[in-house]
Amino acid sequence: QVQLVESGGGLVQPGGSLRLSCAASGFTFALYTMNWYRQAPGQERELVATINPAGDNTNYSGSVKGRFTISRDNWNHTLHLQMNSLKTDDTAMYYCGMRRFGTDYWGQGTQVTVSL
Repeated sequence: QVQLVESGGGLVQPGGSLRLSCAASGFTFALYTMNWYRQAPGQERELVATINPAGDNTNYSGSVKGRFTISRDNWNHTLHLQMNSLKTDDTAMYYCGMRRFGTDYWGQGTQVTVSL
């Protein structure tokens, strides 16, 4: 079955950086578009970044473009999100996700808190 396990979250000061990772299993990772989402308390889940199967085409939400970088390692079945110049508004639970046969899958999430 599809399993997605996020890691790398934590507490960071404004302007700092974090690198999130997502370990994927249970499907042919190299064939699927992968996404990072985030959800802040009381808000809807937001699509943050997308990467195509080959890793050569990426898209970002306007709120993170220029600060976040999505990447993937198809050999090791791992998705990453490099987050720089973090702002307090970036505080949220971050999830990796994918769609397979019409069903959406997410991991359990990793908390990112940006605060002084």
